[in-house]
Amino acid sequence: MNKRVLVLIAAFTCLVGGCTMAPEYTRPSAPIPLQWPKGEAYQDTAEPGALPVQALSRQTFFGNEPLLKLIDLALENNRDLRLAALNVEKARALYGIQRAELFPALHATGAGAKEQRSLDLISPGEPRTVEQYNIGLGMAAWEIDFFGRIRSLEDQALEEYLATDAARQSVKIALVSQVATAYLTLAADRENLNLARSTLDSQQKAHDLIQRQYEVGIATELDLRRAEIPVEIARRDVARFTQSVALTQNALNLLAGVTVPENLLPKDLKTVQEPGTVLAVLSSDALLFRPDIMAAEHRLKSAYALIGAARASFFPRISLTTGIGTASDALSGLFSSGTGTWNFVPQVALPIFDARVRAAYRVSKAQRDIAVTQYEKTIQTAFREVADALAVQTMIDRQIAAQETLTQAVAKTYFLAKKRYENGIDSYLSVLDAQRSLYTQQQVFNTLLLQKSANQVRLYAVLGGGDE
Repeated sequence: MNKRVLVLIAAFTCLVGGCTMAPEYTRPSAPIPLQWPKGEAYQDTAEPGALPVQALSRQTFFGNEPLLKLIDLALENNRDLRLAALNVEKARALYGIQRAELFPALHATGAGAKEQRSLDLISPGEPRTVEQYNIGLGMAAWEIDFFGRIRSLEDQALEEYLATDAARQSVKIALVSQVATAYLTLAADRENLNLARSTLDSQQKAHDLIQRQYEVGIATELDLRRAEIPVEIARRDVARFTQSVALTQNALNLLAGVTVPENLLPKDLKTVQEPGTVLAVLSSDALLFRPDIMAAEHRLKSAYALIGAARASFFPRISLTTGIGTASDALSGLFSSGTGTWNFVPQVALPIFDARVRAAYRVSKAQRDIAVTQYEKTIQTAFREVADALAVQTMIDRQIAAQETLTQAVAKTYFLAKKRYENGIDSYLSVLDAQRSLYTQQQVFNTLLLQKSANQVRLYAVLGGGDE
């Protein structure tokens, strides 16, 4: 009889691989154009040295050895990335728990009891002291998944695990982007700090010269007071950019998870190798492989699986409790002939009236619709991010070229105004205006250089970060 019970258990186990009642998954159509935007703001032809999306990699894109070492440092020590990896491990373990529900849990038990009964409660001739020992192997309330409820819950847990893993990859790409952007920002801050210091030095010398001229009666007090203005502006900016350098370096240390060695930090913007130029040659369907979009799709599949579990709840649940063992009134007789025991207790539960089951089904369908909307919104956001970055990539070079010409023109104006003042042809007000304009345009030029490099990093990130 024991053999027949074991065969029956094995047969029930084979039914675990049955189908589910989840609706067939169909990927929603992407609510975006097939091609990237066209127009004056977008580059129609490939730039020399531009990297196609499919050729992206961290090493070839950045190509800056100190920055690559800094990124590796962050990937090893950043706590946000470590937390994302731990969440993946947690999701994997939860999936393992849910999958284990498909199979019976076997438990071995052993017990022994010895009891002395009251003489008033036993018949003549019966022993007053009784003993009982038993050993068994069995399972309790194992749900046989005829209608795929547990299988659907397993699929849901799997998709949640895959979504968490994709989210980890998304965090990784974001971290690389943030580190690179902070690195470039620090370079720009130091560039502006150097500019402010050199401006302070030159304006202090000009102020000292006018101070001497004022003392001998050549310059007026108005010229002296005007000369103080650029000195104090530069002094203020030295303090401001010194603060910005400290704050950006603190942010970089937080991203890296450790204090970044000085030899990995940039000296200024001019010495930093510019990131590669990205060429979006693929259609917008390439966005479907972006980690955050893949995570949204896995959550959508999870919602489909949840519908399957909700549907299966309308059907009977069949559970089984069974076991085999041996029992005896003496410990030495546990394995004697005739002491074997077994039990087989199938149970069927059919929901006849349970409003919670139907409500849960409606919730699962609503959750599916929410997941579809979130998936579509994620795609639309990704398309907008790429389109914005492509527009900046095309137009920023024109802005830089115009700004460079403008800065050179203002520098020439400053030189001529200074000569006219020194020759007594014009007042110091013209020098002051020209110097202020030159200083402003130099800062604007540095800002545009930072925007170009930061946008290239952004485009690398919004296109999915490339392959390692």
